[in-house]
Amino acid sequence: MTDLSFGNPTVSVIMLTYNREQYVGRAIESILCQTFDGFEFVVVDNGSEDNGGNICDDYAKRDKRIRVIHKKRGNIGSGRNAGLLASRGKYIAFIDDDDVAELDMLSFLYNLITEYQADISICGSWRSTEGVLTRKYVYDRMLELNAEQAIVELLKRDFYNITFPCKMIRRELMLPPPFSEEGRYDDINTAYKVFAEARKVVVQGVPKYTFYRHEKNNSAFSIKHWLLKPDILDEYLHAYRERTVYLSKKLPSIADYVRYSEWSFMISILEKINRLEIAGCNRQLEVMTQELKAHKDEFLGCGYILDIEKKWMATYT
Repeated sequence: MTDLSFGNPTVSVIMLTYNREQYVGRAIESILCQTFDGFEFVVVDNGSEDNGGNICDDYAKRDKRIRVIHKKRGNIGSGRNAGLLASRGKYIAFIDDDDVAELDMLSFLYNLITEYQADISICGSWRSTEGVLTRKYVYDRMLELNAEQAIVELLKRDFYNITFPCKMIRRELMLPPPFSEEGRYDDINTAYKVFAEARKVVVQGVPKYTFYRHEKNNSAFSIKHWLLKPDILDEYLHAYRERTVYLSKKLPSIADYVRYSEWSFMISILEKINRLEIAGCNRQLEVMTQELKAHKDEFLGCGYILDIEKKWMATYT
């Protein structure tokens, strides 16, 4: 067991919280009850205006494994960066303040990452929506992936996605702190850069985490189409373009799939805007339409395009 008094925890768990007084205690309890020894729990209060920050302080008074950082309100990336700078663990794990980790999640991820000498380990999860529990990324296969393979799977989202919970990451991949301190969507701007530095990623889809979906959390507009507004779409389009440029240069062997992934996103949004008659995105609609038309032959001719995407291309471009 690691002696935390010497500042050498094996794992640092980082949680950012903001105005989640009704959920944050549940999330904290799920980490404090872990079967794994030798972790620290860095909680970053991102300027909460409710009682959430005080709840975190009360837990810290009772358990020396918790350290609470109170900071001025910023975006998610700034909070996670603050947690990373304060952390000391050899490995980093994340939990969201409205979710719950299974009691053996840290043990499961740590055993995976050490047994397979990997840089990142990933587990499966549950998803709870209005009390209905469904399985997410649950399967029996064990995956051992290099950086190129891991990023392709990241973009496919068949076995895992870009969110940082459900993952344990070797500390060196997270330093200097990689999250953008501007904008709303830290995961989409960051995950692929971390994965690109990994020598090995190991994945076992046993569910060890529960994502709770409710009216106040920041779900993507793929789930909540009313969030599809011009400024949000601009941010997504910029992030996807930046990702394509970065990965095509960093890992040219998968550049064709990365470009396909960006076009796939565009055609899915075109379909959604047209089918749901979402107003206010005319400029973005035109930009995406022109981009897809300019690369129509490449998109239709690549080996990855789905039949439904071909149908959408014929309908909307």
